[in-house]
Amino acid sequence: MPRLLGVLLVWAWVVAWPSASQAALDAEQLARQVVPPMALGSKDERLPVWQLLNSGGALAGYIFETRELAPIPGFSGTPMNLLVSIDTDGNFLDIKVLDQNEPVFVSGLGPRPLHEFLYQYRGRSLASNIKVLPAGVHKPADATDADSYFDGVTKATASVRIANQTILSAALKVAREKLAHIAPKPAGHARQDLFEPMRWAQLVESGLVQHLHLSNRDVQLAFAGTSFADDDPEAEQDPEGLYLDLWIADLNLPSVAKNLLAPAPLATLQGQLEASEEPILLLANGRHRLVAANFVRNSVPDRLSLRQQGFPISLRDADAEIGLLPGLPDFEQAMILRVDTRFGFDPASPWNFIVKALRQHGSFRPATGSHEFVLTQRPDPRYFVLPAPDQAGQQPPWLASWRDKAPDLLWLSLFLGLLSYLLLRHRQRLTGPGRLATLRPLLLLITLFFVGWWEQGQLSMVTLMGLLRAIFQTHNFAFLLYDPVSLLLWVYTLITLIVWGRGTFCGWLCPFGALQEFAHTLGRKLGINEWRLSADLTRRLGWIKYVILAGLIGSLLFATALSDRLVEVEPFKTAITLTFQRAWPYVLYAVACVLVSMVVFKGYCRFLCPLGAALVLGGKLRRWDWLVRRQECGTPCKLCYVTCRYEAIERQSGAIRYDDCFQCLECVEIYDDTTRCVPLIQQARSTKASTVS
Repeated sequence: MPRLLGVLLVWAWVVAWPSASQAALDAEQLARQVVPPMALGSKDERLPVWQLLNSGGALAGYIFETRELAPIPGFSGTPMNLLVSIDTDGNFLDIKVLDQNEPVFVSGLGPRPLHEFLYQYRGRSLASNIKVLPAGVHKPADATDADSYFDGVTKATASVRIANQTILSAALKVAREKLAHIAPKPAGHARQDLFEPMRWAQLVESGLVQHLHLSNRDVQLAFAGTSFADDDPEAEQDPEGLYLDLWIADLNLPSVAKNLLAPAPLATLQGQLEASEEPILLLANGRHRLVAANFVRNSVPDRLSLRQQGFPISLRDADAEIGLLPGLPDFEQAMILRVDTRFGFDPASPWNFIVKALRQHGSFRPATGSHEFVLTQRPDPRYFVLPAPDQAGQQPPWLASWRDKAPDLLWLSLFLGLLSYLLLRHRQRLTGPGRLATLRPLLLLITLFFVGWWEQGQLSMVTLMGLLRAIFQTHNFAFLLYDPVSLLLWVYTLITLIVWGRGTFCGWLCPFGALQEFAHTLGRKLGINEWRLSADLTRRLGWIKYVILAGLIGSLLFATALSDRLVEVEPFKTAITLTFQRAWPYVLYAVACVLVSMVVFKGYCRFLCPLGAALVLGGKLRRWDWLVRRQECGTPCKLCYVTCRYEAIERQSGAIRYDDCFQCLECVEIYDDTTRCVPLIQQARSTKASTVS
């Protein structure tokens, strides 16, 4: 029956899964979210983003829904939808929650901690490196001014990291299209392993050295029709004369630097530059001066500028010694500019170098006119290492969770390795006189305190339901990576389903199951009578967990908003994740489940747990009947049947029902105990009798 139920549930899911798309806010709804004096402007033609206008009607920023730009699933399997507002300088104005189904913020901690977390974004720049720290962790000592550290939420670090990634991914998509000076697209860098010996003519022909030639006539035409047209007598007298002959090259390319500069000046220059700086060489002849007579070295030249994608890029004089190799043309002017690539400059993409020509008109308080001449650089991609699309060289955002949890993952791996060893050698290491009674409580204490309360590693139907949503709806499984402890436990559980069945998790690794077992032990010490249910009633009650599982799956199919409430049938969040710090109805329910286990051994696990029902279905993958049995088990001996508190042993045959077995191993201990196992006792008596005779 459980196998048939699993097939039917999967079939129903595939057939009946509804579309998850939800309509974005329309203009009227969105306008109500905008706080005066700002007003809603027009919608972009390509991106799902709207303009924000100031009181004067000018562009002040942008507003957008994250679900439209970065639908990153949370632990419920569905993405948060946040309304983000940023100004034209890339500063966050506000972030509002439109919709979210994170279990810890729906009915666990409640939504307030999420709102308090999002409030930290106000006034912060998108250009800063925003990182979320686990609650209670201080900012690292090597933090720089470019880093912005936000406080996480206790017991919800993974969820707020998903929220952070959602916000940054959506905002960067907008900024890279609308605010390239704040969030430039991924930049390339010069290949330092590529050097080709070239002469001057070859450098020019290959495009590694770019050329701008301006005659007096060119400048005259530029100022024609203005009040400055007649203010350059020299240009009028000699129209074909040279105004400016400018050559530009990127000295970060070895094929340029080593073919133009002498070794000593080149070594000095490279020692002066920061790793993020791109040196640009200017060589010029002509009567136009690149800098004014009063120019101060190592400052920003007022007649030269650089633009890329329509945005200005800061540059300044490198104040470097310039020594050209012999055999190059002679130049009257030479200077090196440095451009900081951290502020939006991509040397591998086209960029414009701008030279400003100035003229003055009038003798008393003369007016100054200017015209910009543009030299477009089109770098050859062969000389650059280009970034992968949409990656910008950054590490995956979930990697921070793995770094934070690295020591914990090591200890958890050691614990799982120890448990695996003990289960593989259970007859030699776990069972035996006094061993099981000592080792099992010790391992369950580690499960409860370390795996459960410390590491928050309680597996839950929440993850399974999120996984189903990801499989059939979002096709995005990244949310699993934000909780490395749970992911490691899930992988281990799935492997052990094949090897040992569902009992490995339910019997050894479930923190709430361990809590129930300790409660039952306490009940015995307090003298509370245990209720032993009949086999028929046990089987009937055992079907309840499958009905609950079907109800949860059905809620995903037909009442998605209700599913996050119905999953509270699991007391795990209250008892383990939130350590009973929650609203009283949830605490009352969790405490009731624990108290019931004092009289009905692990009653919740056996009769109500939908996760246990799901693992029973997964346990059908088990390949071996690994718990030992004899032909005499069940008939005539029924000791294991009577002893098994899970009632997982058949009365007549003595066979173990692995669907109901939690691997307490008491039956294995009896199997090898010559003082308790009836077949062994009878065999010993027969041997003794034959020896005497």
